[in-house]
Amino acid sequence: MATGKNFGTISVHLPGGAIGTHVMWVDADDQHLLVNTEAHRAKYRAMVADPRVTITVWDAKNPYAYVEVRGRVVGEVRGQLARDHIDALSRRYTGHRYTADITSERVIMRIAPDRQRSVGLD
Repeated sequence: MATGKNFGTISVHLPGGAIGTHVMWVDADDQHLLVNTEAHRAKYRAMVADPRVTITVWDAKNPYAYVEVRGRVVGEVRGQLARDHIDALSRRYTGHRYTADITSERVIMRIAPDRQRSVGLD
């Protein structure tokens, strides 16, 4: 589900105790969910301060079918690998490489699942 053209949300703990939720492109490897962001963004700073996150990914063809993963950030990847990753995600979701301005540095956040559940998926 996370390696298809399905959008997800990531919820993070913001300073002061509030929860912030952002719609994201998502990806996965054999052990982790992957989200790509920039180092200056509030969601990145929040994940560094408190690595607990929840990611929900829904099926683009049936938004009532989804998977929810509660987990924690266990690592990050920067540099050319992160840049190449955002280009690959952009190609998956938009059909072309990433063209938005990069203000700081791209970072892949590696998220290990602690709990997961799905609804409407076989």
